[in-house]
Formats: sequence, C-alpha cells, structure tokens
Amino acid sequence: MTISTPLRILLASALLLISVALLLASEQARGHGNVTPQEVDTGKLPELGDEVRTENPFREGNELAKFQSEAAAVGESAYAGNCAGCHGIRAMSGGLTPDLRELSIWDDEYYIGRVRNGTDRGMPSWKKTLDQNAMWAIKTYVESLPKPE
Repeated sequence: MTISTPLRILLASALLLISVALLLASEQARGHGNVTPQEVDTGKLPELGDEVRTENPFREGNELAKFQSEAAAVGESAYAGNCAGCHGIRAMSGGLTPDLRELSIWDDEYYIGRVRNGTDRGMPSWKKTLDQNAMWAIKTYVESLPKPE
C-alpha cells in the first residue's frame, strides 16, 4: 500500500502533535504543576495544635462543626492559592490528578497523610507550609462542593 505525500505529511504532523502533548502532560504530572506555596490566613478558626488529627474536626457532627462555614471559606482561599494549579478550579480535575470532589472514597486519615507527606508521583509535602487548620479547611471546602455527575 502506497501512502500519498500529503497523507504522509498529515500523519507525521499528527504524530508530532501527539508527542508534544504527551511530553507536556508527563511534565505536568511529574512536576505537579507550578505551585508557589501561598500563606493561609486561618482567621478565627481554633488552633488545632501539633498532634496530627485523623478526622476533619470541622465536619458536621464533629467537635468543631460550628466553624464549618468559616473553615469552608478559609479552605476556598487556601485551595485557590495552593491546590487549584494542579487539581483544577473548584476541584474539577483535568484528568492528570485525582478529582478531589470524590474524596468520599478516601478517609480523612488517608487525606491528611497525602497532604502532609506528598506522594512519589509528584504531589509535594505541605507539612512545612500549611498547618492542620489550613489542611482541614481545604478538605471542608472540597466537601462543600457539588459532587461530579
């Protein structure tokens, strides 16, 4: 079978575009985005201390549930400055990172471990940048978002 020159050029161009797209995607996944950590003003949220909590204290039914709406507001700002670059605006992932609106499949202990320690797949450790208040506020914000359909 003989392929005409215009078709060869078209196929070569398509392969080149696919290669470039894959290269860019792999760099994004490996580098986990271009994020300069942003400070988080946790406002009047009560100090959670140094001992790592394994359950979101701001969730309805938990000890600090009365701060849930304030935590979600703090979390929205913290998420925009520290998470959206990789995980998408309003936690709507573009596919390279987990869709954080589906966190119900992850328990709180898994979440706090991932955020504090990072992953070997590109997510940085945030334990030197964000305190627990900010981390749990981010989860409270994400939990307040509508689930994907």
